[in-house]
Amino acid sequence: MWVQDPLANALVNIMNSEERGKTECIVTPAPKLIANVLRTLQKAGYVGEFELIDDGRLGKLRIQLLGRINKCSVIKPYFAVSYNELDDWAHRYLPAKDIGFLILTTSKGILTHKDAIANKVGGRLMAYVY
Repeated sequence: MWVQDPLANALVNIMNSEERGKTECIVTPAPKLIANVLRTLQKAGYVGEFELIDDGRLGKLRIQLLGRINKCSVIKPYFAVSYNELDDWAHRYLPAKDIGFLILTTSKGILTHKDAIANKVGGRLMAYVY
């Protein structure tokens, strides 16, 4: 199977499983980027535990779902933003203030837009979750 954007496929798989009321989903392939994004979602309480299953090929991630995700998607293209522009981007992609967050990749790793503002660091927008 040819995968163009593994992060987009993973988020769509998670959202579809959430809509169907499933308690877990399996995402393949499992690069470090998806694991880091899942760690960010786990810290915010949107997903439960996840584990890497080594199948000898690209790997799989088994993710415990908590039923808290209403919508999640990637932002294409990955826009470069500075930390003082993040509120404008949050207003564009999130439904209301303090509901959900943007995920961006920075020089300090994968962060939410709130953490990026607190650390005064910019980066590239990757996804949003609420």
